[in-house]
Amino acid sequence: MHAAGDIPLQITSENSSSERRITPSWTIGQLKAKLEPITGIPPLSQKLTLKLGSQQSVPMEAADEENTQLGVFPLAPYAEIHVTDIRPPGMRPNFTDASQVAKYELPPDEYEKKTDSVLAWKKAQKLGRFDPAAPSLEQAKFQALETEIKNRGIEVGKRCRVGGQDTKRGVVMYIGEVEEIPGGAGKWIGVKLDEPVGRNDGSLAGGKRYWGKDGDPKSGVFVRPERVEVGDWPVIDDMEDMEEI
Repeated sequence: MHAAGDIPLQITSENSSSERRITPSWTIGQLKAKLEPITGIPPLSQKLTLKLGSQQSVPMEAADEENTQLGVFPLAPYAEIHVTDIRPPGMRPNFTDASQVAKYELPPDEYEKKTDSVLAWKKAQKLGRFDPAAPSLEQAKFQALETEIKNRGIEVGKRCRVGGQDTKRGVVMYIGEVEEIPGGAGKWIGVKLDEPVGRNDGSLAGGKRYWGKDGDPKSGVFVRPERVEVGDWPVIDDMEDMEEI
């Protein structure tokens, strides 16, 4: 049989689409072998379907695929051969999940030597930890917290309310550092609220206890000084409103 010239066809699958030139003298087996690196589907797991526009699709299969040439099928320029993966879904690799792709990580010492990195730019601009004034800026933050505590008259044992909310009245129980709060350098104010509307019982997960005991209601909060208002904030008596009804 005289071999015809190559025919441009569109090869599609669930994860790929590209134009390829197909030689009609190839066998079905040869085509499937060539399609594996294109579609990622092994030859024995491929089901080929020839799609010719509005015409009925033609299955490209035969009892002896290693000896059946593609020329026996009605190939036409720019027709589509769709490749279906007949493996169970659980056995198919997920080519769209980028999290499964191994990623290259530059060793830290090599990154330090680069001159076109963000780190190099920060060094040149003296930003972040490369800022000579950074320690003094941190100290200024600590001093500002100390000043806020003094100006607001915040002392352990004093009544207060938090965030301007009457539902969050309570007593100052602690003033100082709270190591368990990430990035929370500087002094915090620990308040035991009158009602169990807080976030802890006077201790933080994995940390020390600042007041109270295990099993106490969650009436504790740790806040910065600017959220604490010291004053004559008596415990709210819910029965007082009842007497006026």
